Amino acid sequence: MALEIHFDAVDTAPIDSSTVMVLRDGAQGLEVLMVRRHGDSGVLGGVHVFPGGKLDAADGETVIRGEPRASSWYPDTLGEPTLSPAVARGLFTAAVRETREECGLDLPVDTLWPWSRWITPRQPSVSRKRFDTRFFVAPAPLGQQAVHDDFEATETVWVLPRDGLQRYWAGEIDLAPPQIMSLVQLARVRDVAQAMAAARQRPPALIEPHPFDESGERVICYPGDPLHPVREAAWEGPTRLRFRNRRFEPEGGLPALLG
Repeated sequence: MALEIHFDAVDTAPIDSSTVMVLRDGAQGLEVLMVRRHGDSGVLGGVHVFPGGKLDAADGETVIRGEPRASSWYPDTLGEPTLSPAVARGLFTAAVRETREECGLDLPVDTLWPWSRWITPRQPSVSRKRFDTRFFVAPAPLGQQAVHDDFEATETVWVLPRDGLQRYWAGEIDLAPPQIMSLVQLARVRDVAQAMAAARQRPPALIEPHPFDESGERVICYPGDPLHPVREAAWEGPTRLRFRNRRFEPEGGLPALLG
């Protein structure tokens, strides 16, 4: 299912949500878990994403495995000290719950670490909703097998980030911009230990995409791009994507994604 561009502005507040890049060390390097969303899904149907979903009202009160003792740990770890501990805790809980529901993995909450935060702009491009999504990284639990639920997700696959980008370029899978750019970052990481260390050593990057239309094509630019309000780049690699050939492409093509 190819992505379609939406042109209408959305004035509602972004929906708090969480997504998890579950990682493991494979024979050829770092692998990340992706699921294919059901084709009838109202958000990114048929697209390969990381497990995740929106914050539910009960997430702030649900008992979770591996919970730290201090409630302040949650907003502090997210790098959002003004966020209420209940909401911050709920975001971690949502990450654990959605991963369990979509692919059967039970992640202890203290193994998750924030990687980035993506806030959908008023002109969302690939969705009719706005989201404030916290991206986490977590090592895959030993002895557990990822299996999709055949309801929200219809496929579960472990991919080398570079292979995921190459499959996207070959038209074998569809990816939305946050997944593209996250795979670009992970493609530069050697193993799980390096990924987790990188997440712990820096605050999660705040990504507020800046979309505009140029020559009849939608362009999305990111921090570090000359046309983005934030001058400092959030990652190595391309700082903008252009919607052409019914997909998002960087200037420079596949080599720009692979680095």
